[in-house]
Amino acid sequence: MKNTSTFRVVLTALFAALVCVATMTIRIPSPTGGYLNLGDGIVLLSAFLLGPVYGTLAAGVGSMLADLLSGYPAYAPGTLAVKALTALLAAQLYRRALAGRGPVLRIAVAGICGELVMALGYFAYTGAVLGYGLAAAAEIPGNLAQGAAGVVVAALLTPALLGSREIREMVEKM
Repeated sequence: MKNTSTFRVVLTALFAALVCVATMTIRIPSPTGGYLNLGDGIVLLSAFLLGPVYGTLAAGVGSMLADLLSGYPAYAPGTLAVKALTALLAAQLYRRALAGRGPVLRIAVAGICGELVMALGYFAYTGAVLGYGLAAAAEIPGNLAQGAAGVVVAALLTPALLGSREIREMVEKM
């Protein structure tokens, strides 16, 4: 590939779109006005495949766009930060801290740690910024369930995609 920068930008935009669509496709309303979705699987997938920089951008922007397009603008700034942090932590753990470990262990540990950040981040944002206070704790079980589903989706998709020589080569360029 001659222009690696363009390649990275295009893949980041593609994954942001995938995160947005996955987030918007299945939405289950939560008690505090947000919603549960399957986008976290693609958030983690983008972290694992694109790495800490581009995966973080794709996860944050794609998730924020889903909130804006779905009529949840109050959540958009928090979602940008929370999903970006989720992907950043998961990518760093997957690529660096757990390097050399088995792929399933890397995905599980990195994904679970990232999703715990997601659940705690939304609790903080919903409680402090949106003004729900401790009532925001009502979202924690749903966010943990959403996170668990995301880890399962990523655990299924990551090895399947990395089984392709083309995908592995793409990941090496990121």
